[in-house]
Amino acid sequence: MNLFQAIFKHRAQSAPAILYGQVSISYDTLRERTLTMAKAIAALGAAKTDRVAILLHDSPEFIEAFIATCSLGAIAVPINMALRLDEQRTILNDCGASVAIIEMDLCNTLLTDVSEKLRHLAKIVVVARGKIDEQSVFRRNRTGLVIHWLHDLQEEILALDKPEFPEPALDDPAFILYTSGSTGEPKGAVHRQADIFYTNETFCREVLHLSSQDRLFSSSRLPFAYGLGNSLSFPLLNGATTILCQKKPTPIVISEIFRDARPTVLFGVPVVFNLLLEHHKREQPLDCSSLRICVSAGEALPAQLGEEWETTFGVEVLDGIGSTEMLHMFISNHENEARYGSSGKVLRGYEGQLLDEHDNPTAAGVAGNLWVKGASAALGYWQRSEETARTFVDGWVRTGDLYRRDGEGWWYHMGRSDDCFKSSGQWVSPVEVEGVLLRHEGVGRIAVVEDFDSDQLPCACAFVVRQDVESGGESGSAQLERELRALAAAGLPRFKQPRKYVFVSELPYTATGKIQRFKLRQELRRREVSK
Repeated sequence: MNLFQAIFKHRAQSAPAILYGQVSISYDTLRERTLTMAKAIAALGAAKTDRVAILLHDSPEFIEAFIATCSLGAIAVPINMALRLDEQRTILNDCGASVAIIEMDLCNTLLTDVSEKLRHLAKIVVVARGKIDEQSVFRRNRTGLVIHWLHDLQEEILALDKPEFPEPALDDPAFILYTSGSTGEPKGAVHRQADIFYTNETFCREVLHLSSQDRLFSSSRLPFAYGLGNSLSFPLLNGATTILCQKKPTPIVISEIFRDARPTVLFGVPVVFNLLLEHHKREQPLDCSSLRICVSAGEALPAQLGEEWETTFGVEVLDGIGSTEMLHMFISNHENEARYGSSGKVLRGYEGQLLDEHDNPTAAGVAGNLWVKGASAALGYWQRSEETARTFVDGWVRTGDLYRRDGEGWWYHMGRSDDCFKSSGQWVSPVEVEGVLLRHEGVGRIAVVEDFDSDQLPCACAFVVRQDVESGGESGSAQLERELRALAAAGLPRFKQPRKYVFVSELPYTATGKIQRFKLRQELRRREVSK
């Protein structure tokens, strides 16, 4: 069946589907609103396989637009609202979307000089929030676009016949999700509707065990594979409630959500869990009493962080790994048997293997490049045949991650394959080194990258954000460095111990919470040149 039928079939009509600020939207109301959105999209002429870009904050309108587009047979292309305008334009041009559903505040920015900067876009639906001054909104937008305001179309759209939601063929593309760009230019992974149902039957059923009483909140946004499952498919396919917030998920915002919406499931990334702990200790106690489970992904969850969270709040954090290409998790920890420092075990419905640099299987306990197989794998990358051929091979997907597996079936993330390096002829995992150093109470955040010593031999360098960056000055950093060197010497073999420590006020992250280590390597090269 299509996504519309799967979500709204046999649902309790009055049950809350979405909590959005002070507004509660029932499944029945969401169904009617989604039908209205589908009529609007169909009225613009969006046909099967046409790309429909969605540039909306996390909101009911985003969910309506995504469900409607996929169910009509068109291809939804969610685009991160936090990207720079040039990055958003790049994705719009790459996917070739002729129709877009956008926030009103993008009209005078993204849509400026459309004929020059957006080659394919022809029709838009504008979602307005608050007072509208159409003349002001388009004072610099003389584009020739066909522009509709969603609020002005209500009566006209309601008069239209219910749109046809066709049964999707097995390999019909339904949506394109762009990778976060942590290791290079974003690529569009093309997924089917069936992929959504598969992740619901695997990770969601095996790990989350949702009921209609659950309320899910995700700090990761809807345009990303992780956030799309967390905030759309998992809650709505299981009759639960999704909690949406268009504000940036700062610790203050999340603490207000905990207080007002009382989520039972929290999805985050390690940096968010760390910030929430810091907020709890320094600013205001965090009320986690409604939570029954927490889930982490995006980067490996340091063991120390998971242990501290559970000790502080009495709630496990289940770490796991997924990818845009696989849509959601394929390795995960499970409730009541979490092993901190590990990504968990391969989920039912997936297979994993580790291969060396020559694509030969590695021995037990030896690190290798992770390949995964499962029915949620993307069809490939949008209009990138060479990269598709390198990543999708005989049903397997190259993840780009370095892992090791122990004899009990637990998988340990060593880092991105491009981020790991050899020192003294042996592999150094940035994640392993960071896990040791994070146990020092003076460290807030840390990232380890490859550097080179005076003989131009590879070694580790640690970028450190102190727990309290505003006190201690240079002398405080010098003392912390001495203590970190002693900690590394006690817990790591010599070739893994950082030779250099660089103290910074912040680390560079992608919008999905992944450390952009390539920027730190660039910073090292810049510092070397400036000497």
